[in-house]
Amino acid sequence: MFHEKLGTQAERIARIERLAAELAPLVGADVEKTKRAAKLAKADLLTEVVGEFPEVQGLMGKYYALAQGEDASVAAACEDHYKPQGPNDRVPDDPVAIVIALADKIDTLVGFWAIDEKPTGSKDPYALRRAALGVIRLLVENGIRSNLVAIFDQHIPLVIESMVRALQNKGETFVAGAQAMRSWNGRQVDSKSIELLSFFADRLKVQLRDQGARHDLVDAVFALGGQDDLLMVVRRVEALGKFLDTDDGKNLLAGTKRASNILGIEEKKDKRAFDGAPDAKLFNSDEEKTLAAAIAQVKTDAGAAVGKEDFAGAMTAMAKLRPAVDAFFDKVKVNDDDKAVRENRLKLLGEIRAATRAVADFSKIQD
Repeated sequence: MFHEKLGTQAERIARIERLAAELAPLVGADVEKTKRAAKLAKADLLTEVVGEFPEVQGLMGKYYALAQGEDASVAAACEDHYKPQGPNDRVPDDPVAIVIALADKIDTLVGFWAIDEKPTGSKDPYALRRAALGVIRLLVENGIRSNLVAIFDQHIPLVIESMVRALQNKGETFVAGAQAMRSWNGRQVDSKSIELLSFFADRLKVQLRDQGARHDLVDAVFALGGQDDLLMVVRRVEALGKFLDTDDGKNLLAGTKRASNILGIEEKKDKRAFDGAPDAKLFNSDEEKTLAAAIAQVKTDAGAAVGKEDFAGAMTAMAKLRPAVDAFFDKVKVNDDDKAVRENRLKLLGEIRAATRAVADFSKIQD
């Protein structure tokens, strides 16, 4: 038995095999070798050697696999699929081992999330924080692109099937509960996936902070929504951190925050959002016209750079906004006495906020 609510080890191995076959193309791993490795990876748990010396689990699996003539990649995956087990542990680099390590950890995380056995405070009996950090390191250090929410969504139904069988195996009194579990609706699956992604965001913040990066930059990137490719999140955070170390970055952050603060106050006062494009016919200063032109150019240039995943290029484009923002706040009174002009200028501030969101939510960045 793996867990009373998640079924047997055999069921878990079957889930890992299915998930590994789906993940293999992401890494360029051979699908058949991957499925074979998934089937054998836990076999050494039944041996007397591992029974007496649990610390050699995986290592013995490799020896047994080699002894019976299995492919070298399959044998390596038997040993390495538990890795990395800590911040200083080696990250597998063989494609088959990477896939099995990912599938093993993702199945663990999705499974315990599905039965609401999440870490609380200092308690983490199933080492889920370590599993999430392992997934992060496997993806980032091997340069692997992924869409985690889609992976979670695909895997949850397999976990639910195991949960149903586990309930049914307890006796007929659980059949009603099993039927209810089968009818889990899509909103619950989506909710679990988003919760789990948030957990990964928290773990990523810890990982980057330990490496000297700022955790608020992770918040700023995740706040954009739809950021479930952790490799791209890390690259975006790195580029943002370098940009904010420059004078242009610091001053643009200050200007953007000023714009957001004014907008927040005025939107609360007026009980409405100042969205939409401003009317160029209402610009009555050069600074307004210059800022509007700069925003349009930055939206185009930064958007194109982000589309090519050139985050450093996106930051370079953003820097061009800084002088126009500075000049606007130096020379222009936002809350003009003319109601139409005031509204137009607030929309211009909204455009600053929208332009910077091409790379991050600047309101989440600490000064």
